[in-house]
Order: sequence, then structure tokens, then C-alpha cells
Amino acid sequence: MQNTGYEILVWLPSPVGDAVLCTPALRAIRQHFKSSKITFFAKPVVRGVLSPSSFNDRWLEQRDKNPSAIAKMLKADKFTHAILFKNSFASGLAVFLARVPSRIGYARDGRGLLLTDKLYPPKLPHGKFKPISMIDYYLAIASWLGADTANKNLELFIDQQDQENLKAKLPEIAKSEGPVIVIVPGASAGPSKCWLSERFAQTADWLITNYNATVVISVAPTPVEKQIAKEICDSSRLSLQAQIAFSPERSRRGSNLKHKLINLAASPISLGELKALFAGADLVISNDTGPRHIAIALRRKIISLLGPNNPAWTDFSYENEIRIIGNAPCAPCDRPICKKSEHLCMQAITVEMVCDAAKKLLENSHQKQQQLCESKNL
Repeated sequence: MQNTGYEILVWLPSPVGDAVLCTPALRAIRQHFKSSKITFFAKPVVRGVLSPSSFNDRWLEQRDKNPSAIAKMLKADKFTHAILFKNSFASGLAVFLARVPSRIGYARDGRGLLLTDKLYPPKLPHGKFKPISMIDYYLAIASWLGADTANKNLELFIDQQDQENLKAKLPEIAKSEGPVIVIVPGASAGPSKCWLSERFAQTADWLITNYNATVVISVAPTPVEKQIAKEICDSSRLSLQAQIAFSPERSRRGSNLKHKLINLAASPISLGELKALFAGADLVISNDTGPRHIAIALRRKIISLLGPNNPAWTDFSYENEIRIIGNAPCAPCDRPICKKSEHLCMQAITVEMVCDAAKKLLENSHQKQQQLCESKNL
């Protein structure tokens, strides 16, 4: 495929995490089609995560699920090519009905006949999809188009205004005397990915006690995730009360004031501001969910807690990530809801494992800063 003068529609996947995993492919397509006009089509939440972006010329927001309605909207732009990172049958049908001449994507979900150019995802002998890195999965489309796909780094950009807004909404972040640590205890794909709330609370207490950290609980504005955040805050307070009861002298010295937990369920921020928060974090501790990918795209130090999902799907080979995998006989099952009487894989991840990983990442960062200061003073 040549690389000049096209009107290109790029249909992005709807899960936030998948959209971030697309960024190496989006960058490669932008670099290959420098003189073509590239339009991203996505749901508003995906636009919020990927904006601002240098990989496209404009956005179209998906406000309708009906393929016919979408096709009617797309026809007006007279696109020459549609690149489908979205895997659904509906996306294939919409660009077919819009009469986009070239329609490129994976032949899956029954839409093969709707595409002009087909890729086939690798499968195992029994027919299920072979677990491969989703970065490579999306890059294969860019490679098929002729783009250079050597750069596999995830990439996101921060808006300066979002940084200023974050400072105004959460001034305690900028004033923190210790590291800023963001924990992500939810998971939009289902509860099977979630580590235990009380263990997040114990980890938060340990980080604040040992590093004077400011810990931010980042959750989606849904009832389920708000409840998770409440459980963590309640468990942390119980832990502190137990410490105070054990040592009244510590209470008189005000040591409990050092335990700083910021609950974003009570102080909501925008997606852009959330990216700004992650960009300034010293460490992120996350379940295997979209914000994990945001943290990696922003080059943060991160501890990823993986249980039911096959780690091969998100094998990034990212040097500042420690992956803690909850080993269990039934894992990986890739189920959104655990079918066992006990959630064995996530229970296998202990507080000690996470705290040891945090110590390694935080103290390694501190040592590097000391070495840098010493080298500047030479």
C-alpha cells in the first residue's frame, strides 16, 4: 500500500487498555502515511485517554452502536481506507455499508466477507486464539500496511492544562514529602482480576509508614469500584486504630497523620487529569487493567498483579515493571468471574510480595538519583 494522499479512517478498540496498546501501531501508521489525512473513530472515553495525540489529524466520536447509523455518518467523509483495530462484526458491517473502498482488519467475529484486506490471528490447534502480546497483534496490521514496526513502546501525551488542574484539585500531591504512589484496585473486565481490598490497605499502610508516601486510590466512577475504594479506606483506618490502641504514645505524637490516603472516588478527576497524576507518580501498583497500560505508556515504575489472565497477552518486556503472577492450578483461566469457591490465583499474591517489589523499585530509584547528584558534583 502506497503512503500518500489518502483519507484514512482508523477505528480504535473500545476498552481503554486496548486503545493504549494500539499506540505503537498508531505511531507507525502516522509515520508511514505522513501526507495522508488520518481520522480516529472511537468512543469518548478512548478519545479522552489518547488525547492529545500527534498520531491523527482529527477525531470522530462514536455516539451510536447501530452500524447503519455509523455508516451514514462515515459516508459523508468519503474515506478511501478503513483500518479496523476494533474486532467486532458491527465495525466491519459499518464500513462495508459506508462503501469505504479498502477495509483492513482481522478476519474474525464472522466479518471476513466484509473486509477487502484480511489478517488472520494465530490460533492454537483446538481453535482458540493463541495468547500473544496485544502490542504485536495490533502492530501486525501496521506491518501489513508497510509501516516500520520496530518501535514497540507504548506512548501517551499529557496536556499542560490537565497538569495545572490536577495541582489545583489535589495540592497535597505536589506538597508530598515522600513518594507519590497510585494504587489501582479495580478492573473493568470483571472481579476475577482484583486483588483483595484488605491487602491493598495493608500495602498502603506499609508504604506510608516506611516511606512517608502519599497514596492515591484510583478507581472508576462506578458503584462497584467506589465500594472497593471504601473497603480499602475502612481497612486502613482499622489498621491505624489498632496501632494507636497498641501504642497511645504514637497517637499523641500524631503518627497517624502520616497515613495519607487520597480516595479519588471522593475527589473525582478527569481522564486527562488522571494521566497527569500517573505521569507524576513515583510508583503505580495495579491489577491487570487499563490504567496499568497508561502507567507503562507514561514510563512509570509499576507493580502489576496478574491472576486469571494469561500473562502472554500483555507481555511488554518493560524494564520498570515487576509482574507478580498469582500461581494456581486453575490459572490462567481468562474468566471475568472466578468460578472457584476461593479466588486462588489472586490470593496467592501476598502483601509481602508486593511490599518487597515496591522496596526494590523505590530504593533503586533513590539510588539512581543519588548517583546522578554525585556525578553532577564531580
